[in-house]
Amino acid sequence: MNNLKIKQLSLRDQQGNILINNLSFEIKAGEVLSLMGPSGCGKSTLLHAIAGHPLNDFNVSGEISLNGKSLNSLAVEQRQIGFLFQEDLLFPHLNIWQNLAFALPDDIKKKHRKTQALIALEEHNLLMLADKNPSQISGGQRARVSMIRLLLAKPQAVLLDEPFNKLDQQLRQEFRQWVFDLIKQNSLPVLMVTHDQEDIPLNAKTIIWPEQQ
Repeated sequence: MNNLKIKQLSLRDQQGNILINNLSFEIKAGEVLSLMGPSGCGKSTLLHAIAGHPLNDFNVSGEISLNGKSLNSLAVEQRQIGFLFQEDLLFPHLNIWQNLAFALPDDIKKKHRKTQALIALEEHNLLMLADKNPSQISGGQRARVSMIRLLLAKPQAVLLDEPFNKLDQQLRQEFRQWVFDLIKQNSLPVLMVTHDQEDIPLNAKTIIWPEQQ
């Protein structure tokens, strides 16, 4: 069962100032934990630390584990953590099925990658986008393709960095529900940062930032 655990994680800048101090939590399969707080309080930096992205301006201490395995010494591509950003980050020089095929695990043979990408699009009624470039489809469609790409990489946990923020109100509500339905179906632990109470699903746990420190 997928389980993301953070134990006494701290982030300090190069001058020793504390951004995050001894933060601990556990997220089980299918659960969503939301971190709420204003811009600049360290929410996104925490996500990048968990994902294993280089943080040249900060020193990280504490334990990050997934399914009982420590991630601290693993490179970002070895952590099996999916990351959904505000921007869709689709490759502009690749069409949609190629963007999806790029995310498939390395053990999928080249001759099967297009087929799997097309199957994924068809499952979500988006097959008509397969040969289009990202610039030719809507923002809502790009957001959905980004989530499909994330899932094709077979993550064991997911980080959400305000991915609903740039969508209009109706699209935001639809996309948000779709994302959380997929998370539940795939039994993934999810850590989401947001400053909008409406983004938080009813059954989610919430940490208010930075009052919890």
